[in-house]
Amino acid sequence: MTRVAASLRQVLPPLVLLVGLVAAWQGAVVLAQIPPFVLPGPAAIAEELVAFRGPIGSAAVVTGRNAAVGLLAGGVLAMLVALLAAALRLVDALAAPLVTALSVVPVVALAPVLYSMHGAGSEHARVVVAALAAFVPVYVHTLRGLRQVLPVHRDLLRALAATPRQAARVVTIPTAVPFLFTGLRLASSLAVISAVVAEYFGGPRSGIGSFITTAAAGSDYAQAWAYVLGAIAVGLLFFTATSLAERAVTRRRTA
Repeated sequence: MTRVAASLRQVLPPLVLLVGLVAAWQGAVVLAQIPPFVLPGPAAIAEELVAFRGPIGSAAVVTGRNAAVGLLAGGVLAMLVALLAAALRLVDALAAPLVTALSVVPVVALAPVLYSMHGAGSEHARVVVAALAAFVPVYVHTLRGLRQVLPVHRDLLRALAATPRQAARVVTIPTAVPFLFTGLRLASSLAVISAVVAEYFGGPRSGIGSFITTAAAGSDYAQAWAYVLGAIAVGLLFFTATSLAERAVTRRRTA
């Protein structure tokens, strides 16, 4: 009962706040007679969400798949480059300006160029955009985590004649894990956002972003917001998955 009560105390406040915000939103739309093209009401959006739950679900699967593949590819590549940069100064010196440049480039603006390279009917451009968006936060946080080992710990392992592999397994990697998951949490949201925005610029009409633009162009603003809710659900799913993975790894380390 204590655990259930604690869970309720944690869940109820944000739930009550959400209900209050939705009620205030609906009241403002009705009382102020806000036009739908400015802001549709929650009731209208809910109707569209129920009516188009099938297409929204299918589009969410496509966008989620592109974001997941991009997150996996960008995350793995970022971890490998970070490991090399932490071990070799030459790799660090070469990677630093490239990562800096990539962090300021509007990655989603590359989507039209990538569509011309891979073809307008291919999903590859959206995967590449998601991977590029995920690369930077994972690389930066992983590299920082790999450099957090205290010199006294390195000296102790060296005095104990530990091999580089043993030092990495005992000290370096466990120290870097929390930083890695911080980067992954950020990258998971960025991968979804980038995949959705990349769909605005063309490509096959299959993901959430393309349906948002189509609905907005047809003045179906409540329907567009319903697809936006689908994108939010995908983003929350990715963030929750990475948070649960971090919790599982942390429990395994402390067990």
